[in-house]
Amino acid sequence: MRYDLLWIAAVALLLPAACAPAPAGPPAMPVVVETATRGTFEVAGSPTPVRVPSQFPMTATPVLTPDPYLESRKRMVDTQIRARGVADARVLVAMETVPRHEFVPSDMVDQAYNDYPLPIGYGQTISQPYIVAVMTELLHLKATEKVLEIGTGSGYQAAVLAELTDQMYSIEIIPELAQRSRALLDRLGYRNVTSEEGDGYWGWQEHAPFDAIIVTCAPDHVPQPLLEQLADGGRLVIPVGPPGGYQSLWIITRQGSEYRNVNWGGVAFVPLKRGE
Repeated sequence: MRYDLLWIAAVALLLPAACAPAPAGPPAMPVVVETATRGTFEVAGSPTPVRVPSQFPMTATPVLTPDPYLESRKRMVDTQIRARGVADARVLVAMETVPRHEFVPSDMVDQAYNDYPLPIGYGQTISQPYIVAVMTELLHLKATEKVLEIGTGSGYQAAVLAELTDQMYSIEIIPELAQRSRALLDRLGYRNVTSEEGDGYWGWQEHAPFDAIIVTCAPDHVPQPLLEQLADGGRLVIPVGPPGGYQSLWIITRQGSEYRNVNWGGVAFVPLKRGE
């Protein structure tokens, strides 16, 4: 009897706490719904969209896991890019955000953030981080502008550009690279990149005009179709020169029916491949 009474007393003491309302605290992680803009989410009950960093998968409830390469990206931006004069804050954030290690061959992941290009197969490369940042900055992109990339390759440059605009188009002539980059961009959540397999020399007339065009391989002359597909005020950033010879990076701005050309300096790119 004595033990029964003690048990009843203990339960009585606990009942108020068990029945009382739970104390106020941080709300549970809300269910989020992806919008048309890559990486932006609408949260139920909140008027403000929430942006989830691009290294996290696009899921209904993002799982925040540590990024082991975050410090490597920060170091890359600080020492290879910002220190050399790239100053556009949006470009620097994009370079720090996109997981470059995802775009290199698996046996070269440990070199992903080093200061040089890497082979990606089929005679193609992923460009040096600094050159990617420079060419991106030279486009002077606004978030609403439409961009065309010639030479998807690994998909890395497309991903960087997709951090800056919600209208990104990319063409790759090598079928295996076109398929691989499309699958990777989808897996990383870059829904705002539209890509296809094709001969980039001819541009993409269906979606023209473009506010900016970037060419990540070097023709021996500026393709006329790309000039024609520039919007008035549009910018074309393109390396031009013979394979294995001296190449120059040109910034071409359309002004009505005329074009203003600026030579940025010497570069080295793989040649622009043409269709059969």
